[in-house]
Amino acid sequence: MKFVDEAIIEVHSGKGGDGVASFRREKFVPRGGPDGGDGGRGGGIYAVADRNVNTLIDYRFARIHRAKDGENGRGSDQYGRSAADVVLRVPVGTVVSDLESGELITDLGHDGERALLAAGGAGGLGNLHFKSSINRAPRQFTRGGEGEHRRLKLELKLLADVGLLGMPNAGKSTLIRALSAARPKVADYPFTTLAPSLGVVRVDVNRSFVLADIPGLIEGAAEGAGLGHQFLRHLARTRLLLHLVDVAPLDEAVDPAREAKAIVKELKKYDEALYLKPRWVVLNKIDMIAADARPGVVRRLLKDFGWKDKSFIISALTGEGCRELSFAVMQHLEQDSGSGSPAKPGRKRKIPNPEL
Repeated sequence: MKFVDEAIIEVHSGKGGDGVASFRREKFVPRGGPDGGDGGRGGGIYAVADRNVNTLIDYRFARIHRAKDGENGRGSDQYGRSAADVVLRVPVGTVVSDLESGELITDLGHDGERALLAAGGAGGLGNLHFKSSINRAPRQFTRGGEGEHRRLKLELKLLADVGLLGMPNAGKSTLIRALSAARPKVADYPFTTLAPSLGVVRVDVNRSFVLADIPGLIEGAAEGAGLGHQFLRHLARTRLLLHLVDVAPLDEAVDPAREAKAIVKELKKYDEALYLKPRWVVLNKIDMIAADARPGVVRRLLKDFGWKDKSFIISALTGEGCRELSFAVMQHLEQDSGSGSPAKPGRKRKIPNPEL
């Protein structure tokens, strides 16, 4: 199934049914009085987070969603039937906003969470409600309320604890295969990964975290180069970023430190909060460098990158260093969450400037 993480839809809730002015006309009830019923409520439109749905592709084709109108009231104290609500099932992690104003309507972060997108119109009142001691034959009634019409933007932001960041072919998909049961496609050409994927990394019994792999970034992604940086939205909910750097690129003219700096620039262009998230550098493909030359290569790369924070040396292909990395990540997440309360996303933190 094609992965779709953004869609624009229109929702039209139902109009409320009209009330009615009616009077009892029975043979042996000479002064029957008013008996007009109320109109029914128009159908509303709701969004519900469903863990069994993992893409917004259905809303690329079904763009307009309408609820039915409520029935009009009738005589003999008969109220009109309310229309059924329309329920749109979306993946967990979907953010709904108004397309015109940009106002955030809801962020569905938990399975089963429900939010109203467009309220149905209220039913009108029949003349039964207007009778009084001085108005025994009221002819007043009210019309049903109009339904709401809105154009909405649906955005899916995957729920993950840790996100992988890096150039195409940095080894992100290989790493997620090494650490979890996820099996994204791995090949020796750029942009093998075309859609985000999630993997659960189990460190120990009852100790695990969710890892997100997104398509690679390249310099100029903000201007649309490569696949752009649209997939960075899936890192917005993460608590830690792992920046993978290929220490042994096939093209000798490629400078790993320069490419790492380009990734950081694109990250900052996209979102300052994402740039300020905790971020570790992971030097991958160390198996491609002779053992005696590794310390010098790593030292020089980190110096050129200007990185003085936490870093790891791994080989996603052979598994070297992967176990240590997963345990360190798990420990960081546990410390970050404290007694179990979720960490505050996007909190500011002093990070060395890799552009120095």
